Amino acid sequence: MTRRAASADTRETDDGSGAVRRLAPHARRFLARRSGVLVRLALWSLAETGQAFLVGQGVARAVDQGFLAGDTRRGLLWLTVALVAVLLGAPVIRGVFAELAGLTEPLRDGLVRHAVDRSLGSAAAGGPGGTDRAAVSRLTNQVEIARDSFAGLVLTLRSFVFTAAGALLGLLSLHPSLLVVVLPPLSLGLGLFLVTLRPMAAAQRRALAADEALGDHAARSRAALRDLTACGTGPAAARRGAELIEDAAAAARVLAGWAAVRTAALGVAGHLPVLALLLAVPWLRGRGVTAGALLGAFTYLVQSLLPALHTLMTALGAAGSRLLVVLDRIIGPERPERTRAAEPERAGGLGSVRAPAATRTEPALAAAPRPAPGAGGGAVTARATAAIPRPGDDAPHLGGRPADRARTAAVELRSVTLSYGVRAEPVLDSLDLCVAPGEHLAVVGPSGIGKSTLTRLVAGTLAPSGGEVRVDGREVTGRPPAELAALRVLVPQEAYVFSGTLSDNLTYLRPGASRADLDAAVDALGLWPLVERLGGLGAPVRPAELSHGERQLVALTRAWVSPAPLLLLDEATCHLDPAAEARAEEALARRPGTLLVVAHRLSSAVRADRVLVLDGTDAVCGTHDEVLDRSPLYRDLTGHWQGGPARRR
Repeated sequence: MTRRAASADTRETDDGSGAVRRLAPHARRFLARRSGVLVRLALWSLAETGQAFLVGQGVARAVDQGFLAGDTRRGLLWLTVALVAVLLGAPVIRGVFAELAGLTEPLRDGLVRHAVDRSLGSAAAGGPGGTDRAAVSRLTNQVEIARDSFAGLVLTLRSFVFTAAGALLGLLSLHPSLLVVVLPPLSLGLGLFLVTLRPMAAAQRRALAADEALGDHAARSRAALRDLTACGTGPAAARRGAELIEDAAAAARVLAGWAAVRTAALGVAGHLPVLALLLAVPWLRGRGVTAGALLGAFTYLVQSLLPALHTLMTALGAAGSRLLVVLDRIIGPERPERTRAAEPERAGGLGSVRAPAATRTEPALAAAPRPAPGAGGGAVTARATAAIPRPGDDAPHLGGRPADRARTAAVELRSVTLSYGVRAEPVLDSLDLCVAPGEHLAVVGPSGIGKSTLTRLVAGTLAPSGGEVRVDGREVTGRPPAELAALRVLVPQEAYVFSGTLSDNLTYLRPGASRADLDAAVDALGLWPLVERLGGLGAPVRPAELSHGERQLVALTRAWVSPAPLLLLDEATCHLDPAAEARAEEALARRPGTLLVVAHRLSSAVRADRVLVLDGTDAVCGTHDEVLDRSPLYRDLTGHWQGGPARRR
């Protein structure tokens, strides 16, 4: 799993004060540039202060000067004043929202620009642009969270400040003793709430970090299920997932605890003032507070002050914590991530699923590997091209028979490099490979290391960034599809079967194939059960009604019938059971020509003449026993495939 550096871990567990200090200068500059919007927003909010003041005053005077004084007309008039004050709140809110857009939209635009600049700057500094997996989250989810949280905080803070000012002024105007009763419990609840803000923010930060770690682990595991199963690292990945789930649950429990404290603070601030006012009625009456003033005080509390306080505490406790965390992640200092190359989890966890790209500054091999005895030829090196005799060279061969020197290589890579972008890490770096005619080569390595890329390069469907790729002595890059089809057949993992007869599918690459050729292919690949089930070679095929394994068998039989001298199998047997896979590969190996297989199981590597191991920092080629002796990765993979540690022979 990706982990943060120690300094980043400290930031994740602090009380939020560091984030406040980091964000304060940005906040001051942002607000200073929008002073006009803030002034207009304050003017609209002053109207809200007057509204809150008039509502309580209207109720108090309606009782004291109207109904209790026997003047019903005056009482109704004051109630009408309170009603008009309430109705005037609608245009006030409309004006507030109109000005609010002048704050929230520039914030959103600035955060998007900052997130894009950071991601591009990281890529321009030399790192691959695709490694910043948080960039998409920052551009979408986190920016929207920041905008919505900021808008909510502006609304609630503004509403509380101006509404509270109007309500407190109203209480003071009714009778100063009312403030003596209301302010202590109100201040107690608000103070208790403010005390919880920092630990609440820290708990929110830890919960968010735990959720991100769990989501990252789940995404990587889902993308590598096949490799986890093949390499036997599923239990280790499951244990790591369980640990992350427990971490997330623990963080959620801590967050829930502080949420409970916040709820208690809300109860103190929201209910104690009303209870205190009720208990203090006799004392207030003795100090000359009228019935109308008491009703006005209750109106101020229930209608204006307590709802505004409740909204403020809810927003600060939830939206405020989220805003602080998200803003610090977007515009705070860069949080360095350790590369996977620094994580020694190759076989025990997800580190075995996706290895780093090939080294960019060192050769893929420190020395030329030993050749396969009798393999006819070739070796894998990087940059040490003299170790590989070109067709027709007189240099001594690294191994194999002297007669092989005059033979044209079936597949030859000359210092091949491939990068998906100018600044991206190379997937293959200066790789030299020579495969002799008739040879059976298996390619193994972690998922994402470049095995499929290698088959696409050999097939001519992908052009290298540098170097040459030759098949049967001819360069494949830029060659027309018809010529490529005569040189090789590529069978991918997802086999293609089209609607038509079974015979049409099998003869697609060789329309003139005879019935004897088809019978021989069907017999060699073990396709007769499917032929009989469908009703013969002339029976129609509906691809959706075939299983994945049956579609792969059809594609493999089609490749057997093809006249191309080179077969490329990119995990083309992954949906077959081991027995069917062995039969198919042995049949294709007996077929005249060369076979290159991206291995899905250990048995595929053992059956091959030679094995090519790609592990990101090195490339090793030789027989199964030779590679087992020289490649730690291959020993790891072999041990997991066999259910135990690999044995050096």
